[in-house]
Amino acid sequence: MFKVDQVPWKERISYGLADTASNLIFVMVSTYLLYFYTDVFGIGAGVVGTLFLIVRFLDAGTDLFAGYVIDRTSTKWGKFRPYFLWMCLPFAILGVIAFLTPDLSTEGKIWYAYSTYILLGLAYTFINIPLSAMLPSMSNNPQERHEVTSIRLIFGQIGGFIVSVFTLPLVSFFGDGNEARGFALTMTLFGIIAIPMFINAFKNTTERQYYKTQEVVPLKEGMRAFNLPWLIIFISKMAFFFIFIIRNQSTVYFVQYNFGRQDIVPIVMGLNYLTIVALLLIPFFTKRFGGKGTMQLGIIIGIIGSLIIYGATLLSSIPLLYLGVGIGSIGLGLIPSLLFSLIADTIDYGEWKSGVRANGLLYSGSTFAAKFGMGIGGAAGAWMLAFGNYVPNADSQSASALSAIEFSYIWFPVISFTLVLILLQFYKLDKMHPQIVADLKERNGEIEEVTAKN
Repeated sequence: MFKVDQVPWKERISYGLADTASNLIFVMVSTYLLYFYTDVFGIGAGVVGTLFLIVRFLDAGTDLFAGYVIDRTSTKWGKFRPYFLWMCLPFAILGVIAFLTPDLSTEGKIWYAYSTYILLGLAYTFINIPLSAMLPSMSNNPQERHEVTSIRLIFGQIGGFIVSVFTLPLVSFFGDGNEARGFALTMTLFGIIAIPMFINAFKNTTERQYYKTQEVVPLKEGMRAFNLPWLIIFISKMAFFFIFIIRNQSTVYFVQYNFGRQDIVPIVMGLNYLTIVALLLIPFFTKRFGGKGTMQLGIIIGIIGSLIIYGATLLSSIPLLYLGVGIGSIGLGLIPSLLFSLIADTIDYGEWKSGVRANGLLYSGSTFAAKFGMGIGGAAGAWMLAFGNYVPNADSQSASALSAIEFSYIWFPVISFTLVLILLQFYKLDKMHPQIVADLKERNGEIEEVTAKN
């Protein structure tokens, strides 16, 4: 039914390194930009919350446009790979610009933050959507898609680990007491490292064609490919990225103020990347439980980890905090890989049901979910700081501020995970997918595999 061993290891690693490069910039933004805006650039937390929501909403709105453009891209290198080459330099440059601190009025700082964040988000859209959207063109085997996506995310987690653990020490090293200079130079270093990784992915990945489909899908026609399983994964992805952002950006505040231990922030950040352990186990779990079952297992483990963290706050126990973060991270690691690979399955389902295959449009729609989730998460975390009367750079915070930080770090994730766990009960595509692929193969007929490489 499926061709196997379609993606050689050189290609898998090159594809994964593109996610390493992406996360060197993306995780810097998702983890440290709130702190940078409030405590370094001097913008109020409430203003930052509104900024995050508005910009992410606008940014998410560009995803459907980007998907439409990508679906209409046709080059000798394929639809998706050229964007790694075209967008790597603008993406890195805009990442640095977002972490500069020009001497402006309060209003000027706000306008600067809005404009640079919007431009950075647009560059991220046009380099990240192709990275995800090319997955169905790399393999038509769902198990291999899980494996390729897991490898991609392992490398992506390496990029995130580097940023999470080494950013504050690098800021201290480069800044020598000047955090503004330290953040700018740290982001410059990450950008310089990211560019050749994207170019390597452009050179060493391959797009394959398995089904006869329209070269150009009109937007009205492409809308027919949306479907209920896609919507379930869409909502799940939105919730996951809400959790990812609100927890990541709350970590610095939670550890520094709720535990009074700023010195262990890098350790806690590092424990977040025990997700890599889970990613290595995904092929085993998906063979045993399927994609949906593995995701539900990860959610349950994530909830248990959050409850252990709450116990750590009651007991003021650092070892228990480490344990909760570690367990929760392993649970979280079972989720994102499947969110990406299950979208590929819903694309197959959309073609099976409607006769229309719209990779770029459906992937851009799922990226909209991620960005909207990030926008809500970023806004909610910042607004909670403002609601709790957080005071930047203070030695300690009020009880209301500590409660707000705790809610962002622990209870928002628990509530969101519980809702997704219930929603996934209505996802039924796991058992149907092999028959869908067989039907598509019969419907479209045997075709010679076409690749876009050089």
